[in-house]
Amino acid sequence: MTDPSDLRLRQYPDPILRERAEPVDEVDDRVRGLARRMIEIMREADGIGLAAQQVGLTIRVFVCDVPADPDASETDGVVTGTDGPMVCINPEFVDASDERSPFDEGCLSLPGLRGDVIRPEVVTLKALDAEGRPFEVRGGGLLARCWQHETDHLDGVLIIDRMTQMSRLKNRRKLRELERA
Repeated sequence: MTDPSDLRLRQYPDPILRERAEPVDEVDDRVRGLARRMIEIMREADGIGLAAQQVGLTIRVFVCDVPADPDASETDGVVTGTDGPMVCINPEFVDASDERSPFDEGCLSLPGLRGDVIRPEVVTLKALDAEGRPFEVRGGGLLARCWQHETDHLDGVLIIDRMTQMSRLKNRRKLRELERA
């Protein structure tokens, strides 16, 4: 694994964004250092989530920090925000609601590109925290969307793969500009 101080935000069309991440075998000080650096990079870029591929690594780690929706009340154990930064190691979804909705998404690795992505409104995430302890949490709203977006990164999937057809068409020119840059 790379020295965390060497990590930088990767942008499309960097090929690492299309690679599938490998599970983390052991949560140790190096993984914790990586997570701390990822949180710094996420904050510097004014993001709410960041996956390891976005900093050039192919391990199954993402971080997020999503403010709770002030208009949403926690119902049925569904949370809508984090209480500070959250580290998710080897994340997987164990459940997703049938209700799906479109939402305008952007991505730190695709600057200036935004479009509608249809995702489940509520998901249950299972992962390890920065200490290697397992946890399971049910999230909704922007938090659930962020988890799904970052997990897609860990699978080499980008929002341009999930956008509605209309959004893909609207972003064609911007995508070509990123590919040429």
